Amino acid sequence: MRTLLWLLLLGTLLLAGAFAAGYLLVEIPPANAAAVAQSNVYLYRDGSTLARDGETNRENVRLDRVPLTVRRAVLAAEDRDFHTSRAVDPKAMVRAAWNTVTGKGRQSGSTITQQYVKNYYLGQEQTLTRKAKEFFIAIKLGREKSKEEILQGYLNTSYFGRNAYGVQAAARAYYGKDVEDLDTAEGAYLASVLKAPSAYDVTTHPENRAKAVARWNYVLDGMVTEGWLTRADRATAAFPTPQTARPATGLSGQRGYLVQAVEEYLTGHGIIDEKTLAGGGFRITTTLEPAKQDALVQAVEDRVMTRLDPANAPADRYVRVGAAAVDPATGKVLAMYGGVDYTQQYVNNATRRDYQVGSTFKPFVFTAAVQSGAQTQHGEPITPYTVYDGTNRRPVEGWTGSPYDPANEDDESYGEIPVGTATDLSVNAVYAQMAVDVGPGHVRRTAVSLGLPGSTPDLTASP
Repeated sequence: MRTLLWLLLLGTLLLAGAFAAGYLLVEIPPANAAAVAQSNVYLYRDGSTLARDGETNRENVRLDRVPLTVRRAVLAAEDRDFHTSRAVDPKAMVRAAWNTVTGKGRQSGSTITQQYVKNYYLGQEQTLTRKAKEFFIAIKLGREKSKEEILQGYLNTSYFGRNAYGVQAAARAYYGKDVEDLDTAEGAYLASVLKAPSAYDVTTHPENRAKAVARWNYVLDGMVTEGWLTRADRATAAFPTPQTARPATGLSGQRGYLVQAVEEYLTGHGIIDEKTLAGGGFRITTTLEPAKQDALVQAVEDRVMTRLDPANAPADRYVRVGAAAVDPATGKVLAMYGGVDYTQQYVNNATRRDYQVGSTFKPFVFTAAVQSGAQTQHGEPITPYTVYDGTNRRPVEGWTGSPYDPANEDDESYGEIPVGTATDLSVNAVYAQMAVDVGPGHVRRTAVSLGLPGSTPDLTASP
């Protein structure tokens, strides 16, 4: 028993000594590079310059310019006990670390003071050294600065997406107004995007709108819980869809689409987090080849754009082009066409996921059929020579879900038709029946195994 007490005492002394040493040795440093962010440089495969992502959009404001409801929305989203708690919360840090280790998702457990330290003095890297420095600097900062000074610093250094640093730049980028003109709903949306700026930008990623709205509701409900918003005002709040993003003119033409795709790849694959990338100063070499990029753009111009006549053919006004050239041996993207011009149409047609895939999905169905050795309803192996009934509006046999009788283009009926010809003519009746014969679940698994993201909207196991 005495030995145990001595061990506990020794452990306590060691922890106290480590804390004292850390507090004395770690000084509050000058502002980091992200606080005075630079541009990133994007390079083609051969090292030539593809684009620069422009100057950082930042405008510091005094705290009294930020409406009280906007400040409270941020606190509801990030640190509801900010005004009454200490600069660091060891229990929250341990809980967040445990949840991360046990697979419940990466969590930070950081207070607003710690996040401000990370934004302004340190960086976004996930290392024990950085977390230790953040811990001690936050404690010192909490003793040297008032809560109002820390909150003002946090609001001015946080990254909101759209290349906007600070709440004033975010107000301009998302709503085209100064921060003092934001209403409660708009402030709650800006507070929501702090967690995942790109993912919760509903105009850039409309497929994530449900998640963004859920986060917005979480913020407003938190304000009600804290007594910062009345239930009556909460009930009348409507989701404030932001304006379409206005990219920098330096990213005009295809350059903006290419930069956007590269950034989404880097952040989406965990190569670098979004806030660190936005901090700038990186040279990023892509797999894109300038000659192939120029050739793809010229091909779109020659084969599509010059043949459109929107003045005389109104339907031509709705034509959108997206394309990518991929090396099938390596999967490297060699060229990409995202749209008419990034400064005119912000969403990349080559990578967006909210368009109906249409007949381009049919190869997945046939691939699944061949790969699995599937048979028709009548027991015949499915090959390019297998005959199907291509009658328009023919009910799909063997499907146990809601009755389905797909129409062919122009409501044309083909009668008995081999799979090869049905593929050439893109006959919907044939492929809907084939999907059921193969098994919709197997078709979906085949599409995902070939690289289609499993989270693709509407990728349901149905004909």
